[in-house]
Amino acid sequence: MMAVLDLALSVLIAVLLLGGAFWMLTAALSMFHARDALSRINVLSPATGLGLPMIVVGAFLEHLRVDGFEPESLLKTLVTVLALIIVSSVASNVLARAAYLSGAPVDPRTAPQDLARAPGEGEQAPHRDDH
Repeated sequence: MMAVLDLALSVLIAVLLLGGAFWMLTAALSMFHARDALSRINVLSPATGLGLPMIVVGAFLEHLRVDGFEPESLLKTLVTVLALIIVSSVASNVLARAAYLSGAPVDPRTAPQDLARAPGEGEQAPHRDDH
């Protein structure tokens, strides 16, 4: 019975680590196809919000399988995953705003561009390719 559980845990660890690596690789390759800085920041989100937490959880489970349960390892893992999700969300917003306000070129198909409007200016219609 223990061999089956160990095998199942090993498969879960492999899925988490390879899945996290897949998201990181996908984000890295997608950055080559991004049209502007805003798009590059946007394609990095799945890697930091999903790929890195999967790798951290996979590493925790491998530590659990090899060394046994330690409460401080669980706490470190939970804090790390929570921090990764929160910090990556805030950082991507701050980076995107800084890139936009620095005057970096923005793909003309990006709409709406709320930062380009003065406060109180009307709504912007999203870009449509069908005309």
